[in-house]
Amino acid sequence: MGTTPSRAPRATRRTVLGAVAAAATLLLAATPATAEDTVADAPEWTVDQGTDQGEGTTGTKAPLASSSLPPDSWCVATYGSKVCFQHDGDVIWVLDTASDGMSAIGGVYTNYGRAPEACRNKSGYNRWVKCDKDYAESGSVRLRALRYDGDTNKYYQPEAYSGWLPVDGN
Repeated sequence: MGTTPSRAPRATRRTVLGAVAAAATLLLAATPATAEDTVADAPEWTVDQGTDQGEGTTGTKAPLASSSLPPDSWCVATYGSKVCFQHDGDVIWVLDTASDGMSAIGGVYTNYGRAPEACRNKSGYNRWVKCDKDYAESGSVRLRALRYDGDTNKYYQPEAYSGWLPVDGN
């Protein structure tokens, strides 16, 4: 008399395949942000245009490969914008990560009452700019990454925030 194989492996396979299919459906159904997804609560910022590797801008050059991270820095990123804080020198670095005609913006907030500021990258896709700042060494900063359309003066989602980062690096 033959034995009947257990159905448990088939049921397990079916459950795993179902879970994989559900996850794939969720990922494929998610649509990227469109130009209509403006940020309603963007603060009035003091905007620093930053400096880059040339191309008609002046100031400190930042010869940094787009795939590199600024030295000794913390970063936050979202679609179209990567923002890093380098505590040695209080430098804000901004990389435009989308070839969409918008600027990458790095917003900076402090925990000690200084007005919010932004570092704007107008240099284009795959280029870093830096904005030299001077923050209180006893304070902390919080970074915000998002995109900006200079023609319409609107900020666009998605956006991302860092946690509070100590200015002195400790």
